[in-house]
Amino acid sequence: MSVTADAAIGHDELAVLKLLALEGGLEGDVKLSCSALADRLEASNQTASRRLQRLESASLLERDTVSDGQWVAITDAGERTLQAEYEQYRRIFETDAAVSLEGTITGGMGEGRHYISLPGYKRQFEDRLGYEPFPGTLNVALTEESVRRRSAVASLEPITIDGWEDDERTYGPAVCYPATIETADGDRYEDAHTIAPERTHHDEDQLEVIAPVKLREELALTDDEHVTVTVGDGK
Repeated sequence: MSVTADAAIGHDELAVLKLLALEGGLEGDVKLSCSALADRLEASNQTASRRLQRLESASLLERDTVSDGQWVAITDAGERTLQAEYEQYRRIFETDAAVSLEGTITGGMGEGRHYISLPGYKRQFEDRLGYEPFPGTLNVALTEESVRRRSAVASLEPITIDGWEDDERTYGPAVCYPATIETADGDRYEDAHTIAPERTHHDEDQLEVIAPVKLREELALTDDEHVTVTVGDGK
């Protein structure tokens, strides 16, 4: 079952979401009736209505009921859910599944330097990524389209970094994915990883990247410069 905003969303609801997308629901409102949808699904009107209600409750679509039916549109969250499904099928049928995200370089708050240098994380980076990261992260502000595509990364195989604790506090787990950074001039660095807390929906427009080198110097990057981050194995 795919992970969505509502535990009641399963394969049946995703099938409805896909059907609505094929009818143009990603481009704007689509008019339909429960009876027409029920015929397409080979289900009862009540079942069709219930699936729409679940998708609406999970904020994956928006509905406006009128006298002769209803207007339905897939939300950004619904599009991200479909993107994640698409990426899973890419992993089945393609050997180089990856997600390309675009954005611009921004300055960080300095927190990355602190956390990456902590011994509980540092040991795991060396063991699981194969290197000791430069003490700091490269911060990328994603474009609006890439923010929508970012959820597709969850369908890729992660490298998990376990949570740990010391005498003062507990530190949460994180997930990493192999990544390639490419500049607008075509310069590339292939031995990097994205890193993010394991469970978070905050700051989805911000991507953090680590590497064994200082990426700003390696690629001569400056703030506001455009980059493409290819996440996954299709480097």
